[in-house]
Amino acid sequence: MKAISIGMLGLGTVGSGVVTIIENHQDKLMHQVGCPIKIKKILVNNINKPRAVEIPQELLTTNANEILEDPEIDVVIEVMGGVDHTKGYLLKALQQKKHVVTANKDLMAVYGTELHTVAAENGCDLFYEASVAGGIPILRSLVDGLASDRILKMMGIVNGTTNFILTKMTKQGAAYAEVLKEAQELGFAEADPTSDVGGLDAARKMTILATLGFSMKVDLDDVKVQGITQITEDDLKYAKQLGYTMKLLGIASRDEDDKVEVSVQPTLLPENHPLASVNDEYNAVYVFGDAVGETMFYGPGAGSLPTATSVVSDLVGVIKNMRLGVNGRSAVTPQYPKKLKSADEIFSKYFLRLHVYDEVGTFADITGIFSKHKVSFEKILQMPLKRKETAEIVLVTHHASLKDYEEILNELKDLPAVKEIKCSYRVERGERG
Repeated sequence: MKAISIGMLGLGTVGSGVVTIIENHQDKLMHQVGCPIKIKKILVNNINKPRAVEIPQELLTTNANEILEDPEIDVVIEVMGGVDHTKGYLLKALQQKKHVVTANKDLMAVYGTELHTVAAENGCDLFYEASVAGGIPILRSLVDGLASDRILKMMGIVNGTTNFILTKMTKQGAAYAEVLKEAQELGFAEADPTSDVGGLDAARKMTILATLGFSMKVDLDDVKVQGITQITEDDLKYAKQLGYTMKLLGIASRDEDDKVEVSVQPTLLPENHPLASVNDEYNAVYVFGDAVGETMFYGPGAGSLPTATSVVSDLVGVIKNMRLGVNGRSAVTPQYPKKLKSADEIFSKYFLRLHVYDEVGTFADITGIFSKHKVSFEKILQMPLKRKETAEIVLVTHHASLKDYEEILNELKDLPAVKEIKCSYRVERGERG
């Protein structure tokens, strides 16, 4: 039985996990694929750097061409990160008829379609299960497990850093800056957390999920993105008082005309919703299918071994395809042309906090604006503020179009009775619509 030779680009946290699994699970892998799996070469920046796994030095190289141009290497595993430079490596690997497994969400969100095209042209597999939600097999489930269904909506907690921060803020009543610092000290947040807390990391993952789930080419620029940096302890306190939990949710939905909406934003969920109990660094994706109904995929969203498990599972898939002679046939071109919902086709409930001047007629003026747009209230709280002659109004609307709601916000800003709009968030019930 000829061994399958692997070349790896990168040997960081995930790469070390991949090496560990391939070495420690060789018997299991042999049983799965029917042949040995051998790591032949690994690209690193510094050969002499101390590492989490013991690697013979002769396996390490600083020259990518020793992997990309080696005719004996069958599969390239990319776990080095980066976008444009890494794209060049993967294009060369595919052009050299090497199959590719990657954990790179940034790359796949931006260049996935191009890489898939080149892979198909060269009869190669391109798998990227680990690019979304770490150890959760969500992409494979969408492409294979739910292949016969029509996916209507996906809601996901797909960024562990922000979920950790929001969990701590909710449970401890702590300020955002304080919890972010703790997350950085524990290694859950990067020194520069902008991509995570600004929502961009989650947006890249939702781009991939929407493209696969809806069989439609969704671009990163199509995703409306709002991060968590403006969330305060008061927002979370009032949300809890009204029976909600705050999560940074990726939301992708489509209607019966195959128009889609994809967004990442802080969202309130009822406390009894399954996603509301997903805490700390864990991820979960809630999927609504026309036939299957509601399903949820839950697990660790990051970490060396969980993410490496997804990488090696993709590797097993590639090798099985090699033995069957069906490589390069798994990529399915998008079935539907991209059609994005307009603001008047996106409907949701909304949570709104206002500071107002406590004067006769103030509430009537506010309700008048909502009534004009035919938007009614589901829940209302009104409390006096410490500062004289001001009050706080917290309300949750019934369903309204995004167009109407944005017009309401603009009119409230111009209303003399409104001192300040403190915050505004989407509210999800969890139904398919």
